[in-house]
Amino acid sequence: MSKERARRREEREREAAIIRAAKAREAEKRERRTARSRALSGLVPKRHSRQTGPLAERRRRQVGATAAVLIALNVLVWVFVPDWSVRALILAVSLLAAPVLHTLLFRR
Repeated sequence: MSKERARRREEREREAAIIRAAKAREAEKRERRTARSRALSGLVPKRHSRQTGPLAERRRRQVGATAAVLIALNVLVWVFVPDWSVRALILAVSLLAAPVLHTLLFRR
């Protein structure tokens, strides 16, 4: 009976050693991967977070309003004007005139 228990305990210990070795290999692989990732991420410039102040909020609102006006204009032209050349012309002009419209709408 005790020989049988000793044999089973030896098998459990052997299996536990195999599992520990596999976990050690995985941990080493994970450590190498994170080191490689840290080395590569040091080469890439950091992303700047989004500005959150009241001036940034106002600027986002103004840009959104300008974009909404231009999109509404283009949708109206698209719906009511059947000629493709006029549609394309209005689209190009609205893209070129966007900074002027923004300045006219929101003077500083």
